[in-house]
Amino acid sequence: MHSGIWLFGAFIAAVMFSQGSCIETVIGLYGETIEVPCNNGNNKPDGLIFTKWKYVKDDGTPGDLLVKQAQKDEAIMSATDGYKNRVSIADNSSLLITQGMLADQRVFTCMVVSLTNLKEYPVEVKVYKKPSVPVIKNKAKELENGKLTKLGDCVVESVNPAAELIWMKNNQPLVDDGKTIIITSTVTKEPATGLSSTSSSLQYTARKDDMTSQFTCIAKHVLVPNQVSAPETFQIHYPTEKVSLQVVSQSPIREGDNVTLKCQADGNPPPTSFNFNIKGQKVTVTNKDVYTLTGVTRADSGLYKCSLLDKEEMESTQIITVSFLDVSLIPTGKVLKMFGESLVVSLEKNASTEAKVTWTKDNRKLENLPIFSKLTYADAGLYVCDVSIEGIRRSLSFELTVEGTPRILSLTKHRSNDGKNKILTCEAEGLPKPDVQWSVNGTNDEMSYVNGKAIYKLTVVPSKNLTVTCHVTNKLGFDMKDISVFSQKNEYGAEQAKLIVGVVVGIFLAAALVGLIYWLYIKKSRQGSWKTGEKEAGTSEESKKLEENNHKADV
Repeated sequence: MHSGIWLFGAFIAAVMFSQGSCIETVIGLYGETIEVPCNNGNNKPDGLIFTKWKYVKDDGTPGDLLVKQAQKDEAIMSATDGYKNRVSIADNSSLLITQGMLADQRVFTCMVVSLTNLKEYPVEVKVYKKPSVPVIKNKAKELENGKLTKLGDCVVESVNPAAELIWMKNNQPLVDDGKTIIITSTVTKEPATGLSSTSSSLQYTARKDDMTSQFTCIAKHVLVPNQVSAPETFQIHYPTEKVSLQVVSQSPIREGDNVTLKCQADGNPPPTSFNFNIKGQKVTVTNKDVYTLTGVTRADSGLYKCSLLDKEEMESTQIITVSFLDVSLIPTGKVLKMFGESLVVSLEKNASTEAKVTWTKDNRKLENLPIFSKLTYADAGLYVCDVSIEGIRRSLSFELTVEGTPRILSLTKHRSNDGKNKILTCEAEGLPKPDVQWSVNGTNDEMSYVNGKAIYKLTVVPSKNLTVTCHVTNKLGFDMKDISVFSQKNEYGAEQAKLIVGVVVGIFLAAALVGLIYWLYIKKSRQGSWKTGEKEAGTSEESKKLEENNHKADV
C-alpha cells in the first residue's frame, strides 16, 4: 500500500513507503519544480560539515549534482549533464529540480557528512502529468439502426501515467460484449517526452431510441478527478415502418373551409415526397408532405389516403366528413293573420348529423314547434327558430300579428267602495286596439290593453234607471252591449221585493220538503208493520208529531 501527501503550488510532493522498501518516494508534476526532501528536513546534525546530492545515471553509474558546505551560503555545482542548470539546494537541504520531466524519474540520494557520521537518504522520484479533458474524434456522421458502426475515438494525449478511458451513454458505462458493443483501447508514447497518449475506439450497434442518447468519454487518472468529454449525439438512420395521415383543420370541417392533409413517416431521415389518394385520384407531391383541399363542400366527404412513393402498399387512411346544415322555414318575415284563422308553420332541415331545434317566442323558450289551429290575440309575437349542429347554427324567424273585429266579452257593474257610485266594466277584445264609447256621461277610471284584450271602466251616479251601452270599434268593425243601471232609490225597492219573494219561495220549499219526508216515513212504517206484525199505535203517534211539525212549518 502507498500513502502520499500532495502539495500544490510551485510543486506537488507525495511521500510513499512501499512494502519491503525503505526508499522514500516523491511524486512531482511534469513541467513544474520538483522538491526532493533530505530526510524530511532532519538533516542538521551537530558537527555538520557538508551536504551532497547525487543520483544514479541511466547507465547505473553514480553522478554528482552539488555540494553545500555547512559554513557557506552557496553550493558548489558538480553536475555536467542536463542537470547543470536545473538543480539547486533549498535552505532545508531539499534538492530542487526545475522543469520536471519524465527523465527525472530516478533515485536521488542526499548524503549528510558530520564530524562523527556519514548518512545517506535515497529518494525515488516519479513524475506525473495530469490529463486534459478527453476529446471524441473521428465521429460518425450517422448511425444505422441495428448495424455495428464505429461511433468515434476518445483520445487523451500527453499524460503520465497513462489514463484509463471509459465510454458512457446517458451517464451509464458501456461494457464491451463483443457483439453489439466493441471497445478497443491503445496506449502510445511520445518519443520526445515519453508521455503517454490513450485512445479508445467505440463500435456501437444503435437503436431507434438512441436518437436522443448522449455519448461521453471519461478519463480516469490518479492525479485529478474524472475528466468528462463534451456530450455527443448522433442521427440514427432507419427505414420507414409506418405512415400516418393527419387532417390539419379546425373541427368540425364545414363547407367552404380549407383542409390540409399531412402525411408523415417514422423513418429517419423522413421521406420528403408522398402519394396522396384524393377520392380515388392519385396526386404526387415532391419535397413536401402536405396537400390542401380548398373550399370543401359536402361532396368532398369521403376516404383519403397517402403512401410512400417507392412503397405504395405502406399507406394510411382518413375519413373526412364535411359538416353542412340546410334549413327552410315557412313562413318568414312579417305575417298578418285574422283572429280565428289557422296558420301552418313548416320547418325543413337537412344536415350531416342530427340537428338540434329550439323555438322561442319573444325571447321565451317554447317546448315544441308552434301549432296554430285557431289563432288568438295571445299568439301574436316574434317567433325565432334556432337549428344547430356542432360548429354550425342557423336562425330563422317570423313576426306574427293577429287582427280581428272588436268583440265585447262582458259588461258588468258593481258599487264603489263608498256605495255612492256605480262602476261599469266593459271587457272587449280586438286588434287593432278598440276604441270605446259609452252611451252616458261618466268618469273614465282606467283602461288596460294586453294581448288583444281591453278593459274599460266608467263611474256613474244614476239619478234614475238607465240603460247604458258600451260601444267598441276599430278599423275592422264594432260591437256593443247594454246593461241596466238603477238609481239608488229604485235599486233599494227592487232589492226589497227580491227579498220578500225570496222568503216566500223559501217557506214554500220548506213545507214541500217536510211533506215529502212525512210521506216517505208513513210508507216505510206501513211496510215494516206488515212484515213484523206489530200494532200501528206507534205509527199513529209518530204521525201526529209529524202533523204538528208540519202545521208549525205552515204557520
